[in-house]
Amino acid sequence: MSRAHDGGTGLGSTGRAHAVQPLTDPADRRAAWDLFLATVHQPPSTEDAWQAHGQSADEHWLGVRTADGELAGSAYSFPTRLTLPGGARVDAAAVSGVGVRADHTRAGRLSALMRAQLAAARERGDVVTVLRASEAVIYGRYGYGVASRGDQVRVTARAQWRPEAPAGGTVRMLGIPEALKVLPDLQARLAAGRPGGLTRTDRWWRRSIDPAGPSAGEYRAVAVHTGPGGDDGFAVWGTAAGEGGRDEIRVHQLWAGTRGATAGLWRFLTGVDLTEAVVCGARPLDEDLDLMLADPRAVRLTGRYDDLWLRIVDVARALGARAWGPGEPVVLRLHDPLFEDTGTWRIGPDGAAPAGDALPDLETGLESLAPAFLGDRAPSALAAAGRWTEHTAGAAARADALFAVPGPAPWGGTFF
Repeated sequence: MSRAHDGGTGLGSTGRAHAVQPLTDPADRRAAWDLFLATVHQPPSTEDAWQAHGQSADEHWLGVRTADGELAGSAYSFPTRLTLPGGARVDAAAVSGVGVRADHTRAGRLSALMRAQLAAARERGDVVTVLRASEAVIYGRYGYGVASRGDQVRVTARAQWRPEAPAGGTVRMLGIPEALKVLPDLQARLAAGRPGGLTRTDRWWRRSIDPAGPSAGEYRAVAVHTGPGGDDGFAVWGTAAGEGGRDEIRVHQLWAGTRGATAGLWRFLTGVDLTEAVVCGARPLDEDLDLMLADPRAVRLTGRYDDLWLRIVDVARALGARAWGPGEPVVLRLHDPLFEDTGTWRIGPDGAAPAGDALPDLETGLESLAPAFLGDRAPSALAAAGRWTEHTAGAAARADALFAVPGPAPWGGTFF
């Protein structure tokens, strides 16, 4: 999770740029983590919690200091692979732990961190960076935009399913040690089937469900769905006091590779005894549980939120890896708010290529390209909202056809 607020330009009060440095010393990394916890109003980590956090050589930690050497801001990222429309996967940096001390905000430190982090991602060869934002007004100025959204839902326990709804397969429960062996490979395979899907590191899994990790002491249950082709979905959940006095199931993760797996897991969860409801945040927009229930009011949409924020780092590779739909080509001019302009691109069914000095049909910034890049929003909707500029009449509608690729709605499904 990323949380910071700094309206500065990257320059200190003297007008000099803030120096950002890699943090390799474990003590500096722990200080950076505690700094981040303070920005989200949490106490410093205990020794056990810090050890459970885990450290990995492939994480990239950055810090910026005050004039007297104290850590004033930090951010880190870890490597992942992001699925694009059409199924290609690209290298990405998952950004988290972004924070600036409350007494050092609005002086450019966040801007310095973001610029350094993006430059380092480009040097490593990452195609995009992604994050989960705790505040939605911060990251647009650095080129990030909402690339996927999710629905928060509440489903009444023992809801009745329509007879024609997918029957699903079988569901088995796993202990945590077995789950740690089964889920990582299963999730990686399922994430390959949905735009926005992310691979996860071993450290992510340790922090998520390891009984010795940060969730120690919390109830965790795991179930895996098996369909005709083998394991094709899973759910991880806990419980909390519900509105009516009984426990409600709080789903932390639910991945399903087929409609049968979706129906099978939800049937199982809503059928657990001594519960009143199943609550789950950030579900894919195309899950459509109400269509499978005898009483569509048994599922209640309690919110719709941004899911994954995305920032393209390498435009040529990003546009080249994504699949495109059939349609007449368009020329798209892109702007980068931090670095040099990203140029003009001719996009057609066969791919994207530099368009040189060609006059653009459409124009936008990277932050407003993100909602269309994974397929969450149509270019015409973005143009209607003023996020894209249409220079050629009808170009946005042509772009709709190009950006539309058959497949599921984009969804990240991984909190970090």
